[in-house]
Amino acid sequence: MNARVLCIEDEPEMIELIRLILSRAGYEVLGAESGSEGLELLSEEKVDLILLDLMMPEMDGWEVYQRLKANEHTRDIPVIIVTAKAQRIDRVLGLYIVGADDYITKPFSPQELVRSIEQILRKHAQANETGGGETDPDLDAPPAAPET
Repeated sequence: MNARVLCIEDEPEMIELIRLILSRAGYEVLGAESGSEGLELLSEEKVDLILLDLMMPEMDGWEVYQRLKANEHTRDIPVIIVTAKAQRIDRVLGLYIVGADDYITKPFSPQELVRSIEQILRKHAQANETGGGETDPDLDAPPAAPET
């Protein structure tokens, strides 16, 4: 079974680009053009991972993330933040304070996106197999900082 990924992103072109990249890697991609649309879709559909933009009108990605983690049905779905917010403080906030599974800045390479998704899904599958206990230490390491 192919993993299902929900992309919550206010730019339809970015959703289509991500859909193209991930479908070539064997993933099924659902798209939502706003935070509220994404949350509504999650009440109807089961997904394995969420790609979340931060800068969206009406409900930004931080609020969407908080709502996801407050809901017992969505709190265990891994979230990768995919955003143009590239300052180090934003990355630290996303990964270490908020606790997102990864933080990818736009523009990104297709390989970077697929590699991150594969790593996060493998980590979560392993945690589920062991009941949330011990996992591979390499998978528990924080994501590497992007090369500059």
